[in-house]
Amino acid sequence: MKKFYGKVDIQFAATFLYFNKKGIVQELIHNLKYKGHQEIGTVLGSWYVEDLKELQLEIPFNAVIPVPLHKKKFKERGYNQVTTFGKEIASGLEIPFEENILIRKIYSKTQSKKNLLGRSENIENIFDVEFTEADCNKHFLIVDDVLTKGATIEACSLALSKIPGVKISMICMAMAH
Repeated sequence: MKKFYGKVDIQFAATFLYFNKKGIVQELIHNLKYKGHQEIGTVLGSWYVEDLKELQLEIPFNAVIPVPLHKKKFKERGYNQVTTFGKEIASGLEIPFEENILIRKIYSKTQSKKNLLGRSENIENIFDVEFTEADCNKHFLIVDDVLTKGATIEACSLALSKIPGVKISMICMAMAH
């Protein structure tokens, strides 16, 4: 994807839906993210994984990693909105779902109302990784809800790139215009 050229090395990037303000996709993701309807993530994941299987990608993924929430945000919300989506993708691709490798160090308010500058400041410090030798030389598939400017995926990729020999791909439920 052009959003990442010259910033991070993304092997594969794709989104499933288009996110338009006041559209059905915004309503779906808002219900998933803020109203506890985690089944939306499961349904979207089950649909999306069928598309991924049809692509028959030549680069196999070793594990699915969700974009993590900060502990405080997780406590406030009670769940990570991309967990059910990511678990469904991992299950369909028959690979592990790893939610303990990538850690969010910095608590921040929602990114949805920030501009590009606000989203991309200090991105290299937002996430960190906890990995073992077994995680080296793997290809991780990052999953998130909405791709806007790409700052979150870029920050996750920068953190994951601390793992020797890592390859990174990403998919999101939707892409904003």
